[in-house]
Amino acid sequence: MTIKNVLGTKLEVCNLNPITGFTRNGCCETGPEDIGQHTVCAEVTQEFLQFSKLKGNDLMTPRPEYEFMGLKKGDRWCLCANRWLEALEEGIAPPVVLEAPRVAYFCQSSRQYYPNVATCNMPWQLVPY
Repeated sequence: MTIKNVLGTKLEVCNLNPITGFTRNGCCETGPEDIGQHTVCAEVTQEFLQFSKLKGNDLMTPRPEYEFMGLKKGDRWCLCANRWLEALEEGIAPPVVLEAPRVAYFCQSSRQYYPNVATCNMPWQLVPY
């Protein structure tokens, strides 16, 4: 089964440098171990990075022990769907790369914010993983 993005096409890579995704394969895929549901590919802004740090998730500071060199403005990263929604409600959500978020999770969490994304308005059954 091909995993679809919100445009209804094959899920594209979000970023390979720095490598992102819960499984660190560059894609915003998820699975039962991914409690945060890292399913929204976004191009992070400085404002969002500061917001995330204030919420307890510092994405800017390098953590070499996790092979994480830190993010900077303009990097693409698989964000937790709920954190992206929190940022959206604060008016500082970074732009979403629509070719890369997994359709089921993106539409479930953000349909009201992207009403013109056709696949979010299609009758489909949520397949968890």
